[in-house]
Amino acid sequence: MNTLHGIGLLLLAVFAGAVVPLQSAINFNLGRGLGHPLWATLASLLVSIGVLLPIVLAMRLPLPSMAFITKAPLWMWAGGAFGVCFISLAVVLLPRLGASGFLALSLAGQVVASLVLDHFGWFGLLERQVSLPRMAGALLLVGGVVLIQFGDAVGKAVTATS
Repeated sequence: MNTLHGIGLLLLAVFAGAVVPLQSAINFNLGRGLGHPLWATLASLLVSIGVLLPIVLAMRLPLPSMAFITKAPLWMWAGGAFGVCFISLAVVLLPRLGASGFLALSLAGQVVASLVLDHFGWFGLLERQVSLPRMAGALLLVGGVVLIQFGDAVGKAVTATS
């Protein structure tokens, strides 16, 4: 992979992360307007289908293999359920934790779960053992989460006691 291509992939990953708080904030407002967070989740997923289906059709992608669909283990279909979980929890938790708090905490959860997935090579992932530097990175991230979520309160408490 050349450097320019690698930088492009990194920027796409940053963009993917940047749209999450936008999606969460928009869905929170949609849920408030529709009367319940689950209506916002459903609307979000229906819009996803409405956006994705024309793209798939325009690309003339071949239909998936029925042999695969009928034989795939159930866990392979869980991604949609996890999407519902994330969207619904974002709509409920974002106004309580704030955008930065919710995203920092969810990112910490993603990193910890990713370390476990990599360590055991679950779901067909390449096995990557948890090493001291990888664990230190996760702990630094969790420390950052604590500062993002509780830093102002800690700063005020320290200032009040000084």
